[in-house]
Amino acid sequence: MLRAQILGLGSYVPERIVTNDELRFLDDKHERRDTIQTETNDEWIRARTGIEQRRYVDNDGKTTCSDLGLRAAQAALADANLTAKDIDCIIFATLSPDIHFPGSAVFLQSKLKVDGEEGCAAYDIRQQCSGFIYGMQMADAFVRAGIYKKILLVGAELHSHSLDFSTRGRDVMVLFGDGAGAAVIGATDSEDPRSGILYTHCQADGSGAMDLYLKVFEIGHVPYVWYDANNRDENQIKYPQMNGKKVFLNAVRNMVVSTQRALKETGLTWDDINWFVPHQANLRINEAVVQYAEIPASKVLNTIQLYGNTTAATVPLTIDHHRKAGTVKKGDLILSTVFGAGFTWGSAIFRV
Repeated sequence: MLRAQILGLGSYVPERIVTNDELRFLDDKHERRDTIQTETNDEWIRARTGIEQRRYVDNDGKTTCSDLGLRAAQAALADANLTAKDIDCIIFATLSPDIHFPGSAVFLQSKLKVDGEEGCAAYDIRQQCSGFIYGMQMADAFVRAGIYKKILLVGAELHSHSLDFSTRGRDVMVLFGDGAGAAVIGATDSEDPRSGILYTHCQADGSGAMDLYLKVFEIGHVPYVWYDANNRDENQIKYPQMNGKKVFLNAVRNMVVSTQRALKETGLTWDDINWFVPHQANLRINEAVVQYAEIPASKVLNTIQLYGNTTAATVPLTIDHHRKAGTVKKGDLILSTVFGAGFTWGSAIFRV
């Protein structure tokens, strides 16, 4: 039976570490000032999010989202002992693309030097924090159907350039960091139902779309950009907006249900699962999911303390972080559950 399996994993985070103490002194170019720019502190951020630090790219305007994706992709290809020329499909998940269009997947393809008239398929998906699991479901289906043999799945985000570094925007600003993760997914012929990618399931509820969003522009508005981006009385629309309480409640509820569904539909128990890897949006959300879904705490992997929320990158980044630390080992079975803007959510069970 044709099945999909993970052939390689990789991740990348920028070198710059921004602690909670430093964050409050940063301006909108994330340059440190002598005076406090945002009324927040380490205790406030840790208590609400569990985050201690995050990574930012340089603010010289030379780094794009696909640059971060490239570094993670190269690491995943090396881990799989493959080259970019072996890939016949790229799936790129992000909410912070290089430009509005075309999508970042084609920029990544060119940076991998596999573009041209014989270039592989390149998909962009916009499921925000759920993007990597949505992409895994796509890759799994493509491989099982025999459409593609080796797929590069990338989740990458560059948040630091588009955050509101002020007290007005602190509830969202303190959450996000820059980073990327990638997986190479390929075909294997196996009759073992517990090999490779065992299970994926994705859902959405569009009624929550405007509870977590970023407009920047509005295509139905004439003109579609109608504010002065430098005028603080007008420019709030260019920053992410969130109904925090509603997002929190929906995230916990749907992640719990999705996790329980994954176990029920596969017949697996926590004795079979090595690790639970939730999306890294907020440590308090993950702690609530672990409690209500009755997940053994010893099997839960988090990295939000170190990297913040890197949206589409959090799942592969977390796995790769713990793999490098020696915690996750080859052949381990992982259950991952995500929730993001849209609302979107889903779960997957797979071996690394």
